[in-house]
Amino acid sequence: IAAIRRSAGDMVLNVDSDTILASDVIRKLVPKMQDPAVGAAMGQLTARNRNDSWLTRLIDMEYWLACNEERAAQARFGAVMCCCGPCAIYRRSALASLLDQYESQYFRGKPSDFGEDRHLTILMLKAGFRTEYVPSAIAATVVPNKLGPYLRQQLRWARSTFRDTLLGLRLLPNLNRFLTLDVVGQNLGPLLLALSVLTGLAQLALTGNVPWLPALMIV
Repeated sequence: IAAIRRSAGDMVLNVDSDTILASDVIRKLVPKMQDPAVGAAMGQLTARNRNDSWLTRLIDMEYWLACNEERAAQARFGAVMCCCGPCAIYRRSALASLLDQYESQYFRGKPSDFGEDRHLTILMLKAGFRTEYVPSAIAATVVPNKLGPYLRQQLRWARSTFRDTLLGLRLLPNLNRFLTLDVVGQNLGPLLLALSVLTGLAQLALTGNVPWLPALMIV
């Protein structure tokens, strides 16, 4: 935030400290920003430490799906719902008008210091800008290589998704209907999964029968 306020450039590139950008990332991202209606664009993320373990290989696959299916589909309808922190470019004039809101993130009256990339994207969309995805702009970022840190990361991201969905509900009627379907799916899927697990545990506790088929499907 301090750097953005002191900057005089037209564009701001956001990069995580553990991320290595391909040499042509800026050349790939900037053309998207030539349209004044676009406030931000993100690149494609890969796992920099993909070969560390089976988990990092799965996360790399997860990133590919998140970028080249989810974000690509959202961009087709004009609104990537989260321009990911490791590699995103912003229009500085758009950022300047949002910094006060961005700096003081509150949820239900309490300061909120997680999911800042998703929160900033929601603010950008609320301000009337489009957000885009550029698959040819490649950024390699370090991902968790053990299950504990991975689960903690996923919990933070899930909290961010639910929080910013609530903050962005009023935004959805102004966007393409596909994006409403996408947001509902992102939030409803984990809740239904949790309900399925709880139902299975209840069946096991009450009847002593293990619901093998649902358990297999969940696994």
